Amino acid sequence: MGAFRWTPQEMDRLERAARDGRRIVLFRRGTEYVVVARRVRALGRDDAVIGYLPTTGEELVFLLNDIDDFRMVGE
Repeated sequence: MGAFRWTPQEMDRLERAARDGRRIVLFRRGTEYVVVARRVRALGRDDAVIGYLPTTGEELVFLLNDIDDFRMVGE
């Protein structure tokens, strides 16, 4: 699976999810992650989404260039 294409509309959806604290589904290297989005920020030259696992509270960082697919839960 190739890298997800981050259109302006997809970035708006991701930023809205982070602002509203919504659950999102991310696929990275064949693994599915369901996280609560916290924020989108720049990390050096890359952009990343930061979220936490609702079951453990562990915070995870996903570089946007590493994400293979992105979905909003409940859409």
